[in-house]
Amino acid sequence: MMQNKFLYLIALIVLVLISCDSNRVYDTYKSVPNQWHKDSVVQFKFQAPDSTNTYNLFVNLRNNNNYPFNNLYLIVEMDFPNGRVIKDTLQYKMAKPNGELLGTGFTDIKESKLWYKEGVVFSESGEYQIKIQQAMRENGKVNGVINLKGITDVGFRIEHATPQKQ
Repeated sequence: MMQNKFLYLIALIVLVLISCDSNRVYDTYKSVPNQWHKDSVVQFKFQAPDSTNTYNLFVNLRNNNNYPFNNLYLIVEMDFPNGRVIKDTLQYKMAKPNGELLGTGFTDIKESKLWYKEGVVFSESGEYQIKIQQAMRENGKVNGVINLKGITDVGFRIEHATPQKQ
């Protein structure tokens, strides 16, 4: 009986915390099984929010202590409803110089919210697609890292650029 009350309380707290995120427009994660292969593209499809507001876009990552690098290179592609494509190569810092992972979290899993684009207006209605691919290289080697260890989930998030009133 006491255990059921405790679980109910935890569920209620989680629900309250999730519902307080009024800036969130879109927020989804996809799991990366064991290792992130260099040819594996994580894709997100979403309908354009209204065209009168501006939005900030983020790549969200969850990684663990198996992640072997201090930085991360990603290729992020945005496909517009009319067929236009924007492709960016992005670099993010993932660890301090001493190797301690950046991000939030109390366990060995860290969550990082990485800026992708700021002040975006979705001027075209219809379905957009985001494609995210790892593009890591080891120092002194030409070929990329085939299987990147330590990334457990890849996410994409859209937020209102200006805080929304609750």
